[in-house]
Amino acid sequence: MTGSADDSDRGTSRGVDGALRRALDTDALLDDPGTRIVVCCGSGGVGKTTTAAALGLRAAERGRRAVVITVDPARRLAQSMGLESLDNTPRPVPLPDGARGSMHAMMLDMKRTFDEVVREHADPERARQILANPFYQTLSTSFSGTQEYMAMEKLGQLRQSGEWDLIVVDTPPSRSALDFLDAPKRLGRFLDGRLIRFLSTPASTGAFRLLGAGFNLMTSAIGKIVGAQFLDDLRSFVSAFDTVFGGFQERAERTYRLLRAPGTAFVVVAVPDTDAMREASFFVERLATDAMPLAGLVVNRAHPLPDGAASGLSRDLALSAADALDRAGDRPLAAAALRLHAERVRTRERETLLRDRMLSGHPRVRVTEVAALPEDVHDLDGLRRIGAALADAGQGRTAE
Repeated sequence: MTGSADDSDRGTSRGVDGALRRALDTDALLDDPGTRIVVCCGSGGVGKTTTAAALGLRAAERGRRAVVITVDPARRLAQSMGLESLDNTPRPVPLPDGARGSMHAMMLDMKRTFDEVVREHADPERARQILANPFYQTLSTSFSGTQEYMAMEKLGQLRQSGEWDLIVVDTPPSRSALDFLDAPKRLGRFLDGRLIRFLSTPASTGAFRLLGAGFNLMTSAIGKIVGAQFLDDLRSFVSAFDTVFGGFQERAERTYRLLRAPGTAFVVVAVPDTDAMREASFFVERLATDAMPLAGLVVNRAHPLPDGAASGLSRDLALSAADALDRAGDRPLAAAALRLHAERVRTRERETLLRDRMLSGHPRVRVTEVAALPEDVHDLDGLRRIGAALADAGQGRTAE
């Protein structure tokens, strides 16, 4: 079922607008041997790291050889899995008895990944020149797009190794979820672009020699803006770097194609607030435009109503009953409970409206919810509860 949405009514429910909502069956997604890569994406602070770890853990316990790669600098992933720390090398996660598969986890070190790529494609002397170049050191640690591109490089390395049959990616925290798709291409275009080639070409070579004093004046003016040493570093970097890679843009495009390949599935993660749902909608539209496979939407930290008789008690009726008890003056605790329930209903109605408003523009998107927990997830049991909640919705218990 990788990235697909059929017309079956299995695991469906209706929203407040009466529209049919198809549930995201995460177990079917994770159990499908055709699913090789799951990318958890969304705006910052919506729970992508926790969702990625929970999916990886559930897949491992169900028999997959899973690896989770995170680029979240908060390092919550290591803590939740009982590891002291994560680095650029996948580390085994100790799973309880009964787990049928295995799980590894790692946290992207973008500079180390960049260094590994350089050493892989360059002879030792050329690699030394590149790694010591000040421009490269800036590029590999703080240039816009480097983190996202190196995440894709690492994904490609893990996929090529064949050591794991499922890779779960936690995408970088960004101002916009769309940055994850755009940044690798931007970085590739920058390194292969005309401007950087122009700035890095010595004035004494090629056609520029024919331009004589005019070109020298222009490069002198540019040097005053960016610094003569910067131009020298840039020229040295491009000279060494270009002979190693040939075309950096081609590498960016190859990693980008991996996201569209069969076996990749995107899971968009959001929380039930206006900004996050808007970002989720933009991302769903972008995935559709680029023909990238969307598995579904996870609405995280939701507040579903509890099962039982009280779940059918409307907000207005609860407030009316609380007012009556207040006037009677003999059941203050019951009145407080009714008001608390009314507030919970109000919250739930608002969240459901936001969710359904977003889904009205994307009626074929599968959706599931994870209820808000009283505290942050900090161990495997917590991740297991998140995974179970994701799977439960896929069995037809999607929120109303």
